[in-house]
Amino acid sequence: MPRPRKRRFVQVPPLVDGFQPNRFPPWGRQEVVLPVEGLEAIRLNDFEGLDQQTAANRMSVSRQTFGRILGEARRIVAEALVMGKVLRIEGGDFDMPPNRQRRRRRGRASAF
Repeated sequence: MPRPRKRRFVQVPPLVDGFQPNRFPPWGRQEVVLPVEGLEAIRLNDFEGLDQQTAANRMSVSRQTFGRILGEARRIVAEALVMGKVLRIEGGDFDMPPNRQRRRRRGRASAF
């Protein structure tokens, strides 16, 4: 029996849930699915410019696991772009950070 997958830590939820080409290829509409942790790996490495070790630490995975997540995510995005497929962003094994409520400091307003 394989070991259960460790859940990845995703800091920012996806802003959109997919992308669709303006025109579909002659063979029809097809879809590929990018897991949320794949989007997070692309965001950290390609968008924010973090090295793989730092990005892996932010996702609470090893550098090797991060590299596998990133490679698979790039392959999925490339397939969608090259083949004109719809890209859906959903699913995966991840945890979001707990809601951090900001505390407002209460005090007297200073009179000038």
